[in-house]
Amino acid sequence: MNLECPLPQIDFDIITIGHGSGGLLTHKLLKAGVFNLFDNEILRQHHDGATLDLNGKTVFTTDSFVVSPLFFPGGNIGDLAINGTVNDLAMCGGIPNYISVAFILEEGLEMATFWKVLVSMKKAAENAGVRIVTGDTKVVERGKGDQIFINTTGIGSLHPKASIGLHRIKSGDKILLSAEMAHHGTTIMSLREGFQFEAEIKSDTCSLHEPVARLLDQFGSGIRLFRDPTRGGVATTLAEIAGDTQLGIDVYQEQLPQNDLINSACELLGLDPWYVANEGLFLSIVDSSMADQLLLNLKSHPLSRNAAVIGEVTDNHRGKVILHNAIGGKRVLGMLPGEQLPRIC
Repeated sequence: MNLECPLPQIDFDIITIGHGSGGLLTHKLLKAGVFNLFDNEILRQHHDGATLDLNGKTVFTTDSFVVSPLFFPGGNIGDLAINGTVNDLAMCGGIPNYISVAFILEEGLEMATFWKVLVSMKKAAENAGVRIVTGDTKVVERGKGDQIFINTTGIGSLHPKASIGLHRIKSGDKILLSAEMAHHGTTIMSLREGFQFEAEIKSDTCSLHEPVARLLDQFGSGIRLFRDPTRGGVATTLAEIAGDTQLGIDVYQEQLPQNDLINSACELLGLDPWYVANEGLFLSIVDSSMADQLLLNLKSHPLSRNAAVIGEVTDNHRGKVILHNAIGGKRVLGMLPGEQLPRIC
């Protein structure tokens, strides 16, 4: 338990079905912790929604989080929910401002566990500079859920220099990857399988709004697209882009940022890193004339210090992604055909 945010003095130790009734127990649950922990003048109104002061174009996203287990090296379902929502806004060229949070709790959940998730959400929101301004809480009977599910909605303002869209991609554009692949999915799978390694494998969950905003500040419309390759991994994201634009994509194995521990863990687990979920990296497709400068900008930020140019857009093999290996071999990277790792985020 984080000593900076000790569990409040409350008269219940576990979540009961009554905490989702909308009555006295719900009121006590919210008053005992949620409202005080996330306190701000908007949330303080205790309405079913929030009135926000937004100027200009608005970016909007929503997501749900069902990761199992709830806690994993590098994070938990709470900070994952905040970071994932912030990142979805950032990928649209948005500056994150507000988040709503809705919980579905299972009867019998220990209050200490719920509090730990709440505290991690508070810290993640503070780190990202966003405020949690409204939400909802429901409780389902024991055995009808899996401790905690979280739904979030994020709202932000569009960066004034952002011009993000698939329609802007053209042949010759360069493709950059901000960090090494497969940290998050490999962490979850290793935990589920009970594997231990000489060094700790940790999820890469983090908010990416800062490196994204810095790129937009300096390069503006030279950035065609941002995408965070979560479920389905980098390969699926690239395959979606190629299919939607009907342009070809070439990527080069030897140019990828590498992490030997993650690669070894993937091999042991039988995972292909190209298709493993990520929570702390992004792809950017950029004007080729800016690629070198943009890469230097990325490398100057701690979250993207291992960034690399990994490929380019081409008029060849339209609608397909071709991976080139170091010895001259080629392989088509398609979309992940099914669910490689369920309950990953």
